[in-house]
Amino acid sequence: MICMANKNGPIGVWLIGAGGALSTTVAVGALAVVRGFAERTALVSDDPAFSALGLPELADFRFGGHEIRLVRLAAAARAIAAENQSLRPDWIDALESDLAAIDADIRPGAAAGGGGAIHRIATADHVLHGGTARELVTALTRDLEQFRAKHAARALIVVNLASTEPPPAALPALETVADLERALDGSPEDVRPGALYACAALRAGAAFINFTPSASSLCGAIRALATQLRLPWMGNDGKTGETLVKSGLAPMFRARCLKVMSWVGYNILGNRDGSVLADDANKQSKLASKDRVVASILGQPVKTRVGIDYVESLGDNKVAWDYIHFRGFLGHPMAMQFTWQGCDSILAAPLVLDLVRFATLALERGESGPMDHLAAFFKSPVGVDEHDLYRQMAALSAYARSTAR
Repeated sequence: MICMANKNGPIGVWLIGAGGALSTTVAVGALAVVRGFAERTALVSDDPAFSALGLPELADFRFGGHEIRLVRLAAAARAIAAENQSLRPDWIDALESDLAAIDADIRPGAAAGGGGAIHRIATADHVLHGGTARELVTALTRDLEQFRAKHAARALIVVNLASTEPPPAALPALETVADLERALDGSPEDVRPGALYACAALRAGAAFINFTPSASSLCGAIRALATQLRLPWMGNDGKTGETLVKSGLAPMFRARCLKVMSWVGYNILGNRDGSVLADDANKQSKLASKDRVVASILGQPVKTRVGIDYVESLGDNKVAWDYIHFRGFLGHPMAMQFTWQGCDSILAAPLVLDLVRFATLALERGESGPMDHLAAFFKSPVGVDEHDLYRQMAALSAYARSTAR
């Protein structure tokens, strides 16, 4: 059986981008499930294969977070309900006091170094300011420590759900802890917000999950710091829609020895994530994350292309169209195409809750380093070369069997 360090007390769940559509859906969804208003559908961690792990209950979760906009969760939830009906108004009415309590634990976030698209969505007086990046990390860390103390949390899990940042290539490389320390003494504009949030999470003793494509959040320096502090972490970029289908479908072509010549995908989405991705600099991080899966699974050269466009009227919905051109016996060309339509936050929210449950287990068992058994949840799992969804899920099941002994 598993020996937990401490199974008493709540779990602190700190969401970066706490007022966004995904964070709002995570909080409202968890509360609605706990109150018995809504189904638990799509929670992977509820599978019987994981029942012996002693994963925390959703009722144990206490939510807080950082946000660069002035947002009230009930209002954000009502906007989602009005726009695409993924949240129900009667749930929001019943949960209003719970959501107000979470509002009290949402603190101003970091925007410096995030690029123009991030600055444009920020509320001026709800953004942290400091002369150096270190001052911002100190403030972010203090917020986390105060939140954990307020709720007497037995574990703290920080999940980055913020808008996608531009690739960090234009900034000084952060490969070692020494690089990070030097950067923290400089201007906040020289460090991406993702690295600041991750640094604060680790210094507060939290497990860290990067659900975004922002590479800075788990750059070499952050991974080295996590190793130094012996804390668990995982990322990057939650696998929720088109890429999920790719990682499940590409193994079929490989298994039947069909020669895929090209795989082209085109994505349209609304919401704030879409508006940020309309900026070419921010879009590059997402394209890099989505475009490596197919060739990795097929194990052969293949022409791939991924397009992303912002369509404001879609709101929190997204549509992906994929065209797969392949050859069969005698070299005969054939094609397959599919359309994926889904609600972005509804697809992603259960994965966030799953990741918090598994990360809590890792933290309380004293595990450290990358939680590579969670690769199935990510488009670009750091340190994992396997992108086949079925092999990734087999690795998670194997971890569960070994852990439950």
